[in-house]
Formats: sequence, structure tokens, C-alpha cells
Amino acid sequence: MKLYLAPMEGLADESLRRVLTALSRYDLAVSEFVRVSTTVLPQRAFFRISPELGNGGRTRAGTPVQVQLMGSDPQMMARNAARLVQWSPAGVDLNFGCPAPLVNRHRGGAVLLDEPETLHAVAAAVRAAMPLGGPPLSAKMRLGVKDPRRAVECAQALADGGIERLVVHARTKLDGYRPPAHWPWVARIAEAVRIPVVANGEVWTVADWQRCRSESGVADVMLGRGAVVDPFLARDIRAARQWEAGDPRAGDWAALVPEIAAFWADVRGRLAPRHAPGRLKQWLNLLRRRFAQAEALYQCVRPVNDARQIDALLVARGIHPAARAA
Repeated sequence: MKLYLAPMEGLADESLRRVLTALSRYDLAVSEFVRVSTTVLPQRAFFRISPELGNGGRTRAGTPVQVQLMGSDPQMMARNAARLVQWSPAGVDLNFGCPAPLVNRHRGGAVLLDEPETLHAVAAAVRAAMPLGGPPLSAKMRLGVKDPRRAVECAQALADGGIERLVVHARTKLDGYRPPAHWPWVARIAEAVRIPVVANGEVWTVADWQRCRSESGVADVMLGRGAVVDPFLARDIRAARQWEAGDPRAGDWAALVPEIAAFWADVRGRLAPRHAPGRLKQWLNLLRRRFAQAEALYQCVRPVNDARQIDALLVARGIHPAARAA
């Protein structure tokens, strides 16, 4: 059984990946996407999305990080993949799952699921450009654009193109992030391809993970927003059979506080002061679904847009932004 941390555009950047992989053990994380269009990108474009490339392709906690590429031009995707592997990422992932309208209008992400031939061409070109024995090639897809009628065909096109693992977000582009996730479709896809398939979508709790595995028939699961709402979810999944010896969640907020401080310090160091508060509010807004203490903290910082005022508010509540968890 493996657990993967999902790529979440605009949410799970390097700062949040550092926190989440420090608090729970993941077998692999995937970065936000690097947009490929008409040029071979410079080194800074890859390192901006995945600073972990400067740390051996791993988070500070040691979790391997794959770098995700998104685009529709097979040759440009191949040329950028060939450049990316120079810095030894934990793997290259292809994005055929993003439902964002702006991305889709530029022929990126889930809109390509109406074109299995394009999926195959991209996968085959990238596979041919990557060295044998080098980083693995994987892909992430949804069930389709409007319906899942071509889901199996798309999965087979990617597998035939040479990917080594397929993550299936069990919703269509049109579904967006609305529940439910259609996990039985993951089972149909897994039966149709000869590569490992990973289930993704609507896993918020240990019970969700158990149902996902049961309905999808696959052993491996990728956690997305559920891991952001509950940074200890992967830990609890791994410990599910040990709860009889004591609930591992008892001290979670106390363990999370220094990581919130470290996250804010990272964000303050990377972003302009006018942008940093929004990132903290975004995460706290999600955390309050799991932690009552996060609700109070979110309401405290929500009306504040000055980063220095937020520094002071956090310190007043015993959260010291300069502190970093080990």
C-alpha cells in the first residue's frame, strides 16, 4: 500500500509540501504543473515550481517529488522533459487532469481527454526523450471531459505510450471538485491496463480511504485536499489498525502549531508582502474543517492584509514565525 500527495495548483506549493510531508509519511509527492507551450523552459522555471530539485528531488523531510508537466505539443513536452531530467527529479508526471477553464482553453489538462490520440502522442514522445533507467514517467487523468465513456481508451493510450503509473482522479472535468468521486471507474481502468493505477478523489478520512480502496480495487491512493484539511490524514491511514492502543490524533494541534509558523516563515520569505497573507488564510480556511483552534486563528487573521500585522498576531498567540519545526 502506497500513499501519494497530489499536485494541487495554487495550493500545494513547496512550502505546504514541506509541512505535509513532515507531519505524515508519503511515498511520493507531485509538484504543481510546469506549463509547456512553445519554448524549452529555462532552469528557473522548473526550480520555481519544484525547489526540491535543488535538494536531490526531495522535500526537507525526504519525500521524493515528481515534477508535473502540462501541455499538448508532443515534441515540446518531450524537449522540456529531457531538460527537466538533467536535475534528477523523482520522476516526470503528465497533467491530463486540471479542469481549470483558462488552462483548458489553451489545450492543457483535462480537455485533452477528448483526444486519446494526443495523450498517446505526448506520452510516447516524452518517454522516447527520457533516458532508459532514469526517472519514471507517470500521468494523472480524470474520467473524461463530460462523461467517462472514453476513460478506458484514454488510460490505454497513455499506458501504450509508455507511462509507468497512472493516477485516476475519479471525476470528469465537468464534475470539477463536486462529490462524489466515482471510484468504481478506477477499477474498470485498472482492469484494462497493465501498469499500476492509483485512485484519487474525495478521500477526507480513514473511512473514505477504506471505501476508496474497496470500490476501486486498487491498493494505492493519492490524497489531495483531504491532506491539506487534515495534515495527519496519511499518518492516521497508516496507523488505522493501531488505534486500539490509543488515538494518535490527541496532540495534533500542538504538533501543527510550529509547522504553521514554519509555513508562514517560508511564505514570507518567498512572496511579496501583499501576497503572503492570502496563502496563510487559504490554508487556515481549510484547516478549520478539522481543527476548532484553526477556526479561531482564521477569524483573527482574516480581515488583516498587512504581513507585519499578521506576524504580530501570530506571536501574540504563541506562534512564532521565525521558528521552524525540525
